[in-house]
Amino acid sequence: MITGTHAILYTEDAQRARTFFSDVLGLPFVDAGDGWLIFRMPPAELGVHPAAAPSHELFLMCDDIEATVAELTAKGAEFRTPVSDEGFGRMTTLAIPGGGSIGLYEPHHRVAFDLGD
Repeated sequence: MITGTHAILYTEDAQRARTFFSDVLGLPFVDAGDGWLIFRMPPAELGVHPAAAPSHELFLMCDDIEATVAELTAKGAEFRTPVSDEGFGRMTTLAIPGGGSIGLYEPHHRVAFDLGD
């Protein structure tokens, strides 16, 4: 049976990205050996959307996007896009040191990650 989700981010500077996830985002981690950090993620859910070409995205979720953006900016995080209201929620794009970005999202809909088993 499926017991969890393991996501991978590829970056040109893995050490900077790991420091970002531990020090700026404050995610707890284990060291899988030789500095390969595996971070505990917040509860997760999966949305499946139609698209002409397959792709994948990663979003972190929050309850108050303005407060979260302010807190993370004070810790040195950089945002690539302004917060926008997309109807289903408010979102922005968070830069990952070493390259790439992930979304930050305040949903306006019910969430699935807190459903009971």
